[in-house]
Amino acid sequence: MKKLLSILLISLSVNLGAQNYTEHTVKSGETIESIAKKYLVTPFDILALNPDAKSNFQTNTVLIIPNSTVKNEPIEEESRELIGYKRHKVKRKETLYGLSQKYGVSEDEIKKANRFLYSENLKKGDKIRIPRYKTFISKQTYKNTIKKYTVLPKEGKWRIAYKFGITVADLEALNPDMKPVIQPGDELNVPNIEGEAEKKIDSLYSYYEVLPKEGFYRLKVKTGLTQEQLENLNPELKEGGLKAGMVLKIPDTISASMNLSDVETTRLTSELKNFETKKLALMMPYRLDRIDTDSVQEVKDMIKNNRLLSIVLDFHIGVKMALDSAKQLGISTDLKVLDTRYQASRIRELLAENDFSDYDAVIGPMEENNFDRVAVALRRDKVPVIAALKKPKEVYTNVFQAIPEDKLLERAMIEFVKRDSLKSRVVIIADQAHRSTSDMLKREFPTATQIYSQKDKKTGKDAHFIYHTVFEEFFKPGKTIVFLETDSNPFASSVISMINGHIMEDIEIVLVTLDKNRAFEGKDIDNNNLSNLKFHYPSVNKDFDEIKNSSFVKDYRRVYGVSPSKYVARGFDITLDLLLRLATADNLYEASSDSIETEYIENKFRYNKSLFGGYKNEAVYIVKYDNLRIVKAH
Repeated sequence: MKKLLSILLISLSVNLGAQNYTEHTVKSGETIESIAKKYLVTPFDILALNPDAKSNFQTNTVLIIPNSTVKNEPIEEESRELIGYKRHKVKRKETLYGLSQKYGVSEDEIKKANRFLYSENLKKGDKIRIPRYKTFISKQTYKNTIKKYTVLPKEGKWRIAYKFGITVADLEALNPDMKPVIQPGDELNVPNIEGEAEKKIDSLYSYYEVLPKEGFYRLKVKTGLTQEQLENLNPELKEGGLKAGMVLKIPDTISASMNLSDVETTRLTSELKNFETKKLALMMPYRLDRIDTDSVQEVKDMIKNNRLLSIVLDFHIGVKMALDSAKQLGISTDLKVLDTRYQASRIRELLAENDFSDYDAVIGPMEENNFDRVAVALRRDKVPVIAALKKPKEVYTNVFQAIPEDKLLERAMIEFVKRDSLKSRVVIIADQAHRSTSDMLKREFPTATQIYSQKDKKTGKDAHFIYHTVFEEFFKPGKTIVFLETDSNPFASSVISMINGHIMEDIEIVLVTLDKNRAFEGKDIDNNNLSNLKFHYPSVNKDFDEIKNSSFVKDYRRVYGVSPSKYVARGFDITLDLLLRLATADNLYEASSDSIETEYIENKFRYNKSLFGGYKNEAVYIVKYDNLRIVKAH
């Protein structure tokens, strides 16, 4: 045994010597960071070769240190000094962008020299100062591990972190003032490694940041790649294993989410195991006491003219179709339909007349106060109550809120825009009532330009218009993302028409909003303009795919002669999801972890339990206008 150990030690020392490693014995007071600085390597390099050091770092520990690839040779550094100003009288059609190109200075440098331009637009006849600079080239020698790096087109934080062998957290620590979304031309601090040590960025690959507690199994679920495949793409995994914050190279065809809240869509049909008959109650305000079933024409008129009844009946049809689909999968359902009549007194009667203690779930009621009463009454027996069409006042421990929160929709849209590493600028347009929204977006996108609607000079109220000349300097070659936040249909119509007119072959404008309300609908809104602007917005649902034309859509058209409404689709999606979840576990609570995301005709569901309350759906869509169709963008 001693002979074998000696051979292994000799072999190890030979291998280390061949690979140019150094041994370091930890002294009192030293840290991983101080040792890394001493040897001109990164802490990540040390931990990759000494994985135990993360949890067992102490005096006299022997660490294996790789030889540094840091350059420490003189490099040229450019600096500029302000030497004066040139006077310029603004001519017709001149813009800040044009002047910055003409004189070789930035727009911000012109603004700093002419403070009034921060609050006013450039006008013909303005006399402004153009700063003049003298450039100096000097040679500097770096005495540490850091150098300056200029961000290239299409590069995001993950790509740069991968390129220099560090984590995104390391990159952010090196650059405390780094923008939330980096842009081409930005200068960042990065490890000062030799050029050949930089990892190549291949356009055929994407780059993914490993999340905390994420192992090879979870990565396989997300990406479909085995541990062996990941190690072949990322050889450093074989030495140091997976670590939170590492940036991995994966094929570009694979969409691995960079967001903790994103999960793979689960196919529940392959996990069915509980085939006991499911007991459901559907509580809806049918108001049958108001309908004279002897008069067919009266019933038709009520359905046509009563929007609430139309919604309820459409939802009911979707529920029944879901029961038929579940039956084909071997799932039987005992459904009890109860008419709440939209009355509190009727809710009390239904609760007194029925024993819901052995029900698997109750869908409804619609009205907030009535829903609250039912949820409270059934909470003791832990009967799940589904808020299908409206958000409840209170999400009790037995409540499943199927409609995502507005804040979640807003956050999804913001994160979607942030992930667009190709954008060159952001413009935020808002009416006076949405100033707080505009300011919030400005905090998310610090380099964005804010534009507000004009006020009436006499009354001081919002006049809901913007002068078309305002837009002349904002839309330049490249891509501009425009947030439009308003509840005013005339204002939305005017802005959409004006910015659509600025689209050119080399100018791409993408319109987005956090709240797609009625301001973006109606005869005054041209859908052709929305398609040209690739209008994006967050939504709780998407339109069903006409091209795929699912069996659900075919069956509905065959029976009713028209396409299903969103309420039919919602009734179908919620009920089928409910039945499939119940068939994969003993109860709905066990089948609703936040790692399970399901998607059906127009809706998807991922329930997340709040700390002291019930379950909220956190699955949302980003949809966009594409050739006069509304399709899923994310």
